[in-house]
Amino acid sequence: MRARRGEPEVGERIRARRLLRGWSVRYAASRAGISHATWSRIERGLQAADNRFMLADIAGALECAPADLTETGMPAHEPQVNVLGLRRALIDIDLGEPPAGGAPTIAELGRSVALADALHQRCDYAGAARLLPGLLRDLHTETAGPDHVEALRLLCDATSIAASVLRSLGHPADAWLSAERCRDAAEAVGDPVLRGHAAYAMARAAIACGSPQRGQTLAERAVDDLGPHLGRAGGPEVLGSLYLVAALAGRCRRRLDDSRDWLTEAASLARRTGETNTMGMFFGPTNVDIWRMSIEVDDGDPVRVVEIARRTDPAAIEAGVRQVFYYADTARALTRLGGRDREAIRFLLTAERIAPQHVRTSDELTETVKLLLDRSRRQAGGTELRALSERMLLSRSG
Repeated sequence: MRARRGEPEVGERIRARRLLRGWSVRYAASRAGISHATWSRIERGLQAADNRFMLADIAGALECAPADLTETGMPAHEPQVNVLGLRRALIDIDLGEPPAGGAPTIAELGRSVALADALHQRCDYAGAARLLPGLLRDLHTETAGPDHVEALRLLCDATSIAASVLRSLGHPADAWLSAERCRDAAEAVGDPVLRGHAAYAMARAAIACGSPQRGQTLAERAVDDLGPHLGRAGGPEVLGSLYLVAALAGRCRRRLDDSRDWLTEAASLARRTGETNTMGMFFGPTNVDIWRMSIEVDDGDPVRVVEIARRTDPAAIEAGVRQVFYYADTARALTRLGGRDREAIRFLLTAERIAPQHVRTSDELTETVKLLLDRSRRQAGGTELRALSERMLLSRSG
């Protein structure tokens, strides 16, 4: 059997970080919980670190974020300065500092937050990154005005959107900063549901930074804090979303039974709430199944993923930011099963049509495309795969 090739650049970064610490392959691998032979193959580019959990384990062993090993960046057509501008805005909007200048009316700011949310929902991360810096500064200014409570609520929404955009673009530390600003705004309002929403953003950012234990702690603590306030608007939906991020954290920590228990809790709650769009979280039965697919696809059961996909209608959620995971993770599961490459390619191309920026900057999907190309024949979609691969390369080389 021909050895499966990985990404040489990732292997080189892993090797460089290991050598910087003066560690042997055997010692580094033991920290990550993988075999030294596997670690060695990854360093030499002979095997891909092709799922988020293995990459997270390696990053954790090397005491860095997964993005430090992959160097995922913004799409080629969007200047890097937009992320830098967003980072500067997040630094500037410290609620402990007095705002300066004027701002649009609270109604105008509300419309701008809705636009940022719409851009995020359709995975136009570049567009959202252009809009958010000025919007965040204007909201910060308005927190000192007569509509300060509503401005703080909008600031909580905007920083949550920014955290998701930054995480999706491969900037987890900036996502953490944005989630902290979300927490500050929620604390200033004093709303327990907003605090739960902010905890969700922080937990997701912590996991993206390679710290699932921190993410688990944040999610579980927020679940306990929100318990007495489930009668408030949005309380059940935020609680369910916290269950989901706790499930992801458990999976990243290789505690699959705990992860499945959290998913069961989320599914039970979703049957009571139905499909919702509270705070842009889309909590409901469909999203619980999409999260379950994402959690199972890596080192879980690909047959189970395909079974869930068969019974799930992604159109129940009118947002590309969730639909793309349905199609992408189904493609990854079909690729793992083998013999179903035509279906996998079809799902990949559908995911790209829905959310091109997301697909073309995804490390996991890059590895899937490489594997499919490696064993493709023209009649199995080789031409389409090569075109998709070229689009991914162009997005990363700009």
